[in-house]
Amino acid sequence: MEIILTRIAKRQQYTIGRLAIVERTDDEYLAGEREVYFCDTLEPPVIQTKTTVSLASVLRSPVKLKSIKPVAIPEGRYAVVITYSPKFNKWLPLLLGGQDFNRLWQGIRIHFGNTVADTQGCILLGRNQRVGRLFESRKWVYELKQKIIEAKARKEAVWITIR
Repeated sequence: MEIILTRIAKRQQYTIGRLAIVERTDDEYLAGEREVYFCDTLEPPVIQTKTTVSLASVLRSPVKLKSIKPVAIPEGRYAVVITYSPKFNKWLPLLLGGQDFNRLWQGIRIHFGNTVADTQGCILLGRNQRVGRLFESRKWVYELKQKIIEAKARKEAVWITIR
């Protein structure tokens, strides 16, 4: 299963995106893939790459992480699994990356929330019907989780590409 998150509005306080699921068609006339819109996303702001200080050096500094403003994870392709979240007391999707990603961005989940205050770097799902705010978040997290469970039952790997 392939999930595509396309960031469409990179604001100073938050990032809005569109989540799509890639559907594959084996029909002899319509063979191929297409991205089907699923819901909207909300994340912290995307860090600007023009700065001379890297995010990795900031995270290695002795400053408490709570004092660092959350930022969106880097663009890329990440494996998705469902694990138990003690924080939310629920089974939720978790993003896995390489060694550096897992060290710097440990615990990045796809979960429910309505504003950027509800995330410390995770991806929130819902409908963006008001500037910088999501609605029906729990519904969309549940729907995505069901699709991931179905894919895993078919022995499919689940990936998310963030662009």
